[in-house]
Amino acid sequence: MLSGCSTMPPAVGEQAPTLHDENAEAAYRALLDKYSGQQEIYDGFDTRLFSGVTLQSLPFREARVRRQAAFQVLPPPKVEALLAEERAEAAQVHEFFLGVHVNDVRYLDFDYKKSIWRMALVTPAGEVTPVRIRRLGRADLEMRAYYPYTSVFWVGYEVQFPTVMASGQPVIPPGTEKVTFRLASSLGQAEMKVSAQ
Repeated sequence: MLSGCSTMPPAVGEQAPTLHDENAEAAYRALLDKYSGQQEIYDGFDTRLFSGVTLQSLPFREARVRRQAAFQVLPPPKVEALLAEERAEAAQVHEFFLGVHVNDVRYLDFDYKKSIWRMALVTPAGEVTPVRIRRLGRADLEMRAYYPYTSVFWVGYEVQFPTVMASGQPVIPPGTEKVTFRLASSLGQAEMKVSAQ
């Protein structure tokens, strides 16, 4: 009877854009999977939240820019400028893309000062909370080209964490294999583990 049930969010709307080069597409998807995690929050059989995060590691940032370059046919100098911007930002913050779908829009307040949600980056050094949360908007085909686990009813956010603890220790110590993005509220808790390598 439960064979028809799925723990994956339903796919709605057009398929996310893909590269014509199948090998390049497969390589991007593999890197996306490495740095991404997904989880759902349920209340019985009712869905509270679908969520997915992607750590904007330097390898992923570079792959994302090269994907953008392939889609937009960018000239090499523009690609190099974008890569330089991404490298500079990667040195300043630990950034995640967060995609979410909630059934009740009242709970879509992730970027509000008094949000019901608490976000934290949990590592072997401890945990830190975001220094910046920015709403990117509804998931359209452009967003889904880079984060295909989102769907048309999802909303994207940029979530930035510090790179050092208050003690001066790195938030992600050298050699750390996995880190956890925790999203928690009275509705439930989602912990998404991603590669830190």
